[in-house]
Amino acid sequence: MDVMLNNDKDQVRRPSSFQNLLISSNVSSVSKPLYDLTISALDLEALIRDDSVVVVDCRCSLTDADYGRRSFAAGHLPGARFANLEEDLSQHGDPARGRHPLPDFKRFLGFLGSLGISKTSQVVVYDDVSGAVAGRLWWMLSRWLNHQAVAVLDGGFKQWQAAGFPLSTEEPDAEVAVYEGSANDDAWISTAALVDLLATNAVTVIDARSSERYTGKEEPIDPVAGHIPGSANLFLGGNLKAGLYADDQTLAQRFAGVVEKAGGPENIVHSCGSGVSAVHNLIAMEKGGFSGSRLYVGSWSEWIRDPNRPVARA
Repeated sequence: MDVMLNNDKDQVRRPSSFQNLLISSNVSSVSKPLYDLTISALDLEALIRDDSVVVVDCRCSLTDADYGRRSFAAGHLPGARFANLEEDLSQHGDPARGRHPLPDFKRFLGFLGSLGISKTSQVVVYDDVSGAVAGRLWWMLSRWLNHQAVAVLDGGFKQWQAAGFPLSTEEPDAEVAVYEGSANDDAWISTAALVDLLATNAVTVIDARSSERYTGKEEPIDPVAGHIPGSANLFLGGNLKAGLYADDQTLAQRFAGVVEKAGGPENIVHSCGSGVSAVHNLIAMEKGGFSGSRLYVGSWSEWIRDPNRPVARA
């Protein structure tokens, strides 16, 4: 993860990405709007008290381990549960992997159940950095687990506050659920697979980090500076306007060139520092109409574990 955003003042608006769909009978017996990419603060406020809605606070800081939990205790969206990036959405211990490897899948299912998330839940995730962290849980649910009804709160906690909507300091008592599912491991790519695909120019890597980190001019987090050779740099901040995702047409124009050059979105692999904020670009591509790209979970922090892998700078 490499969250370094300098957002403009947030404004309240309804994102054009609202999916005017109906939840099918295998998800819910009641027809209702389904949000599968992003949701505005206005739309969330209208349905947050629905029993089928589970809101998850994903705020965190790489430099302050207690920041997320402390922020949650100080005030969160009503009824929200808390997810810790390090403890709940990652699994550490293998020195060959990046900074935020995926957790054991069965453990992840158990964690979802502890939050009260079931297959019938409309899940909304948020952070305070315009979705750069919350996107991780969105991806784990939407792409890794194939849970259709999950959306990122556009503009996050700041947008909710700017709209004047209430906060809570109560710790919700989530009714434990049982979530059964199987992992879609086609949604992400391993380092070994990426090395092979890059050798034949079969994929294009999009790096979501800042240009300073991509070029190697600075590296405040990882021990080696630079980028994966041949990767394109599209900083995630370029997806935003006033702290919200830009309109779908703007996002389509932003990614059209690299997608065309790659031969289609299915040949795009998203990377960042540790496989967290890269999801911001994946969502932006989806909103722009380019579906089917994959996530490099290990990202830069795993790529550099092996000193024999090439590194590009400038």
